[in-house]
Amino acid sequence: MLIIPVKDGENIDRALKRFKRKFDRTGTMRQLRARQAFTKPSVARRAQIQKAQYIQGLRDAEEI
Repeated sequence: MLIIPVKDGENIDRALKRFKRKFDRTGTMRQLRARQAFTKPSVARRAQIQKAQYIQGLRDAEEI
């Protein structure tokens, strides 16, 4: 559970913004979306390898 202390006289929009930022950092929504459907370990590994290849290609293109 996230607890965001609101200071006296603090704008509610600012406190809400801090809550949203903290919530995003916990990764709760990403975890929920990942749990909605089962992915086979082989498919997850393949996606991880493809992501690594894509990032490596970007880094190689940046060096050139």
